[in-house]
Amino acid sequence: MIGKALSFIEEQTNLYFQGLLGASTQKYAVLGNIAKIMDGGEGGEGEESTGVIITLVNIEEDRISKNPDGMYRQVDTVIRSNPKILLNLYVLFSVNLSVYDTSLSRISNVVQCFQSNNFFTQAKFPSLDPNIEKLHLELYTMNFEQVNHLWSTLGGKYMPSVLYKMRMVVIADKANQTEGGLITEIEMKKSSLAGPLQTS
Repeated sequence: MIGKALSFIEEQTNLYFQGLLGASTQKYAVLGNIAKIMDGGEGGEGEESTGVIITLVNIEEDRISKNPDGMYRQVDTVIRSNPKILLNLYVLFSVNLSVYDTSLSRISNVVQCFQSNNFFTQAKFPSLDPNIEKLHLELYTMNFEQVNHLWSTLGGKYMPSVLYKMRMVVIADKANQTEGGLITEIEMKKSSLAGPLQTS
């Protein structure tokens, strides 16, 4: 599910860039590990490529929205399973170009893309996987210490980039579910709480 969510974001980023900059023989943005690209393991630099690299840098469980008892209603059926895991993904958009002005322009374009539309549903975007109900992207601002730690972890020098927090990817094992019917009525039986009335 994580891969499908990120592939969808890659697709939407490319569609936005196509509308903004025109058709291209190469993708405007690609999923990839920016650490490997900086080492020369993937991709490369060049003005014929926009160099936008989309990298997953962290996964976080959303405990606030979690259903603790694992019971879900679907129409007239109740489904019980282990609680679904709701994930927030931290997605880094980096620009890997030799011309600094172009790099800054591409990062601005990424911010414009998700300012234009940061909420995706299956109803509005049929290419979104049917198992993903919705995706919401919000800009995540890091302080200097966090930026330094992130790029140190990635093993490279800082390059123009922006981090987004993407909610909410659901992980659930459908094989571990049981179904039952809804309770539609309650029958109450009258019972005698006191004994027979006694007279003296």
